[in-house]
Amino acid sequence: MNFKSRKLWMIGGLGLALGGCATKVVPVKYNLGLSRAEYRDYAKAGANICNAEPRTVEKELGSVNKLLTDFLSSTEQVKNPQSVDHGRALETLKEAEGSLGKVLDVYQTNLGAVRKCDFAKSKTLSELAQKGTELLEQSRARMTEGAQLSALREAQRKWEEGVPQREKTARQTWCAKEPEVGNTDLYYARKFADGRTEWLFCDGHIVQSGTQGGEPTLVAPEGLSARDRRKVKPPRYIEAANGYPVEEMDKQPTGIAEPSPPAHSSSAGGN
Repeated sequence: MNFKSRKLWMIGGLGLALGGCATKVVPVKYNLGLSRAEYRDYAKAGANICNAEPRTVEKELGSVNKLLTDFLSSTEQVKNPQSVDHGRALETLKEAEGSLGKVLDVYQTNLGAVRKCDFAKSKTLSELAQKGTELLEQSRARMTEGAQLSALREAQRKWEEGVPQREKTARQTWCAKEPEVGNTDLYYARKFADGRTEWLFCDGHIVQSGTQGGEPTLVAPEGLSARDRRKVKPPRYIEAANGYPVEEMDKQPTGIAEPSPPAHSSSAGGN
């Protein structure tokens, strides 16, 4: 071998060596709550997953499948506020925001690539890939639910912040400066996401109904004199509340497609 040929051989060998180093795939470690997964982003490293050791690929798929199984289990009650696990579900989804989506993207790519490998025909890898596909779809759906719930919580928070001003505006619009006690002029009604409803009257009385419905009750303002109490006829307040148009209530959003609260207007009531 002459000097020139030897030089070319050395350069070629060095190139192959550098190429091998360049395609080395470093494991990614991801934690979500108490769960942990370790996988490799083969596409980002410019590597072919089919060149990896089958047992390594099996381990990675199993690791991510376990993570996603735990994620789905811990967020199962996210739509059930009555569940003792509801709070944990919300916390897990919040933790997953902005990070789990990236893991799902890599995993989807890996699952698509591994199906082209010869060793993917083995029973173990085939079952892992099939299970992974199912968990991937379910996890994306749960993440979408989480995003929707975040949007809903924000809408509900903004609604609550605006309640005092909307109530004040309605009172200034529909109530006399010195309303007469016993006059059932109703100026504002609001309904909370949990079903609680309140009807507010110009003389300070409030009719309330609970989350489970039932008969509305009348709540008198503080400091009412005995003389004024004699003027109050509870059935008339209840009747006015029942006659208030539902479409004019200030409703707290209960879904992401909930429209903004409608403008208030004068309504049922009167003497």
